[in-house]
Amino acid sequence: MLKQLSPAFRLTLLLTIVTGLLYPGVVTGLCQVLFRNQADGSLVVKNGQVIGSSLLGQNFAKPEYFHPRPSAAGNDGYDATASSGSNYGPTSQKLMDRMKVSADQFRKENPAYSGPIPADAITASASGLDPDITIANAQAQAARVAQARGASPAQIEKLIASGTDGRGLGFLGEAHVNVLKLNLQLDHFFPK
Repeated sequence: MLKQLSPAFRLTLLLTIVTGLLYPGVVTGLCQVLFRNQADGSLVVKNGQVIGSSLLGQNFAKPEYFHPRPSAAGNDGYDATASSGSNYGPTSQKLMDRMKVSADQFRKENPAYSGPIPADAITASASGLDPDITIANAQAQAARVAQARGASPAQIEKLIASGTDGRGLGFLGEAHVNVLKLNLQLDHFFPK
């Protein structure tokens, strides 16, 4: 019986070392060398203090900031430890009610905007923590932000354009703006 167990034990030990120690160690080392910022969580630092991650959405509710898309992560939203979508189906009355509340809130916060509400302004992402908004969503909020910052809408539009990230690989997804980075640019160029 030991004759059969000995090769199995040695193979298990070898695979544990290779797949449990060596492979993760090599991948982690390569990531730290080649992609240090991403491997460390894409943390955003201001005045020596971590204020967020460019990969995780966070709530901005003041009128002088661009607001992210709604979050279904956690009880109060934007909880990185409870990342998830609402899981409501397209015919769910709860989803319709939540979207109506979000649409009413968007109209109340952005009275100067009369166009159609961008979908990402009233719907949560699959993770509930999407850090980006569409260009249309940012432009819909521009008048409110400009007024609150004492800037012209043209200045805010220019800031949106400079903060726009294009499509991934030139054809994936759509152009978008990172809310945290855009709000940091607002604080830099138009301090409140």
